[in-house]
Amino acid sequence: MKFAKTIVYVEDAKASIEFFERAFGWKGTYWDQGAGEVDAGDTKIVFATYAVGQSHLAEVGAPGAVGFELALTSEDVEGDFQRAVDAGAEPLKAPEKTPWGQVSSYLRCPDGTVVDLASPA
Repeated sequence: MKFAKTIVYVEDAKASIEFFERAFGWKGTYWDQGAGEVDAGDTKIVFATYAVGQSHLAEVGAPGAVGFELALTSEDVEGDFQRAVDAGAEPLKAPEKTPWGQVSSYLRCPDGTVVDLASPA
């Protein structure tokens, strides 16, 4: 398993990406769907609107609720999902295949952190 990215939920994803470009010199890409990313070296920081977050999972991305998630990729999403649940994580969305072919799931760690556990995109 490997750490893939952090997703930060904001009002205006494009403005956040442009800020990181100006402030830190990182190259940004905006995807026109309310989200985009900045290249922070070995990984990406994704900025997405609250609406994008809520389209994935209602608990994620609502103003005043969870403001970010950790994204992990795995070759065995189902097995790693179950291992996390057995270790004390709360299952929020069981692994399922998305229309674009990725297996995606969501968990809440005992400390409240939301994890997006998915197969590589």
